[in-house]
Amino acid sequence: MNDSLTDAGLAPLVPPLARRIPHPATMHGETRPDDYFWLRQKGESEVIAYLEAENAYTDAVMRPTEAFQQTLYDEMLGRIQQTDLSVPYRRGEWLYYARTEEGKQYPIYCRKRGNLDAPEMVVLDLNRLAEGHSYMALNAFTVSDDGSRLAYSSDESGFREYTLHVKDLSSGEVLSEAIPRTGSVAWAADGVTLFYTVEDNAKRQHRVFRHRLGVADDALVYEESDERFGVGVSRTRSRDFLVLTVASHTTSEVRVLRATQPAGPWTLVAEREAEHEYYLDHRGESFYIMTNSQAPNFRLVTAPVADPARARWAELVPHRADVMIEGIDCFKRHLVLTEREDGLVRLSITDLEDGRAHRIEFPEPVYSADTGINAEFDSTTLRYEYDSFVTPRSIFDYDMIERRSTLLKRTTVLGGYDGSRYVSERLHAEAADGTRIPISIVHRAGLAQDGSAPLWLYGYGSYGHPLSAGFNPNRFSLLDRGVVFAIAHVRGGGEMGKAWHDSGRMQRKMNTFTDFIACAEHLVAARWTARERLVLEGGSAGGLLVGAVVNLRPELFAIAVSEVPFVDVINTMSDPTLPLTVGEYEEWGDPADPAAYASLKAYCPYSNLAARAYPAMLVRTSYNDSQVMYWEPAKYVARLRTLKTDTHPLLFKTNMGAGHSGASGRYDFLREVAFKYAFVLERLGLRDRAPSRG
Repeated sequence: MNDSLTDAGLAPLVPPLARRIPHPATMHGETRPDDYFWLRQKGESEVIAYLEAENAYTDAVMRPTEAFQQTLYDEMLGRIQQTDLSVPYRRGEWLYYARTEEGKQYPIYCRKRGNLDAPEMVVLDLNRLAEGHSYMALNAFTVSDDGSRLAYSSDESGFREYTLHVKDLSSGEVLSEAIPRTGSVAWAADGVTLFYTVEDNAKRQHRVFRHRLGVADDALVYEESDERFGVGVSRTRSRDFLVLTVASHTTSEVRVLRATQPAGPWTLVAEREAEHEYYLDHRGESFYIMTNSQAPNFRLVTAPVADPARARWAELVPHRADVMIEGIDCFKRHLVLTEREDGLVRLSITDLEDGRAHRIEFPEPVYSADTGINAEFDSTTLRYEYDSFVTPRSIFDYDMIERRSTLLKRTTVLGGYDGSRYVSERLHAEAADGTRIPISIVHRAGLAQDGSAPLWLYGYGSYGHPLSAGFNPNRFSLLDRGVVFAIAHVRGGGEMGKAWHDSGRMQRKMNTFTDFIACAEHLVAARWTARERLVLEGGSAGGLLVGAVVNLRPELFAIAVSEVPFVDVINTMSDPTLPLTVGEYEEWGDPADPAAYASLKAYCPYSNLAARAYPAMLVRTSYNDSQVMYWEPAKYVARLRTLKTDTHPLLFKTNMGAGHSGASGRYDFLREVAFKYAFVLERLGLRDRAPSRG
């Protein structure tokens, strides 16, 4: 282990505890002082000064790695074809695509009429929108049925506060509409009526409005008063229906409206029922509905458009204990189910004329796959995307009649990339209760499995969100220096179906962390690595995983990287005014409930910090993060500095102009990756190891 990253010669930061009166809270008879509550005062000069002081300290400690950071940046940039073009997709008479230009941070969205030999029309240039801003993100991007207008929304701060605009694509003029704090957006068939959602003060999308272009007063269509639920509006691929979905983490409710009748009444498909989730698509005279009623992994039913009430539901695909239905895509002749089995995505195709079903075959044992952009309903071609740890992102068109895939584009990886130099595998660790935990792993071919290799273990394990073994060209700056990369598919995620999620949430959340520890111990015992060379990383709820795990087993890891970490769990979940809190009672529990409080108290990273030795740590956040507020990691680091008994570096970096995902520009984002990699590789003693090319 390299100890060159130290604060030698630097004045260590002393958390300014005395600047504010501690903020005590009493819960269930326990007083919980929060000495760093004052860091929540966003915008106050002392808070900004503290964050900037931490940034300056981190930059000073990392200064010896600046040349190495540049080397890593140049390596990663050297793998990217900077001027590039996406695969066009058809919507009506237009072909849409995005392109990038060397030196520009953001994509340019374009289209051509009829065929690719036609003149190009720039639909939206994010680089132009980003002028004068350090951050730019696009959310809604939807074109009216006749192709004449674009509805789009953008955020300039990173706080996920999107403003909706409408652009006339014939003249290039942006119309007078500028609707703030919007979420989902859908056009009606007439091309002049828009439906959109807006957020409340807790950033919950809670209202749906109908807007006619040029008309000032918008009609309120729906308002959701239950703070656990958010609303969304969309359009079916058939374009026949608008869909209004109301959903919490465990329950949903759907209304539909003929797209040709935007002022008409919405039809409720099935009334809200606790723990019942259902979602739909449309084809002909039927709705196709995935429902978890008596089916934890979902089953598929149909319902007549004329009367879609639950009494009319007819089962088409039954529930399967080992297969999770994750999505449905209806075409005029075919039905596509996105399923997950044994942790891997499967695409299942059913010919609705003859009832025959089959799956698309994938060639690797560990991979990532999903449906792509399929804008046309009357099509027998399915576009899908495929990649793996070693296969770059690949776009295919699949002939659903001939059952044949055609590769349209595989992302170019410059610099002589050769996938045969790497090996990906699926391993399993055994948890204390006997549960087998999948691990996806990738490394250089010919690796000596003798414990000498560093290993970077990544985890998440929340919200039923599955982690896939996808391609990341940046990762080869690790692999080519001998680092093994692995993903622990722990409970709380969605890799193995709904039961996998349920086994790692609420009062069973501790399974997420002990599963991760079991994976780490397995990798050490199997001599993939050794403790002194083991790195763990997670972001957001995965940052919670990092914080909980290093409290439980700090000696098991050498280095911890925590990105925008959700680490102040009890305090955040006790504040219903914060974004996400109330809706996430169904994921973490409400601390007002004694049983939930006891569960949260057992693993909350901020609450369980103690006087002990911790791994070397890099903690990063963004000042405008609206999902995990910057003060959570700021408070966590401040408290940890007063408690840790080791001399390992603890670095805290705040991006003062970004949100939850960090820098928005592609070059700025690479700089952040290079910084993170430099911290870890320097600690591992690999700064001077040239990447292997053979």
